[in-house]
Amino acid sequence: MLVLPLVALALHGALTGLFYTFSMSVMPGLNAIEPAQAEAAMRSVNQKILNPWLYIPFLGAPLAALAAGLVTDAPAALWFFAAAAVNFIGSFLVTVAINVPMNNALNAGTMSWKNYSPRWTAWNTLRAVASTAGLVLVGAGLAGL
Repeated sequence: MLVLPLVALALHGALTGLFYTFSMSVMPGLNAIEPAQAEAAMRSVNQKILNPWLYIPFLGAPLAALAAGLVTDAPAALWFFAAAAVNFIGSFLVTVAINVPMNNALNAGTMSWKNYSPRWTAWNTLRAVASTAGLVLVGAGLAGL
């Protein structure tokens, strides 16, 4: 009974750390160098980040929380369902609707670093906050077991 909630907790933690790290160190670091260098570095990051180690927490966190909700009783199940919803909306949908199209525009050369970085970072920070909220909700669900 604890396996799925613990997996959900670990995946939410990994995703939170990823988004937090980008907003708090990667993007400020890239902003400190020449825009052409920052664009080239981010293009490389955008290519290299697309691997199973990203997809496991990115897709797994909301799915594990949803599964944990399905196999647990209320009130803990409600916390897990809330975590899945917050993660899905604040991480998955924001990524698909905003951050990925911006990455594609940067990769295509149709968006400058000056326009990309502040907007991308703001939305990424929202993803970090949503992932943190999901992490806390999973923790609340675990405490309720």
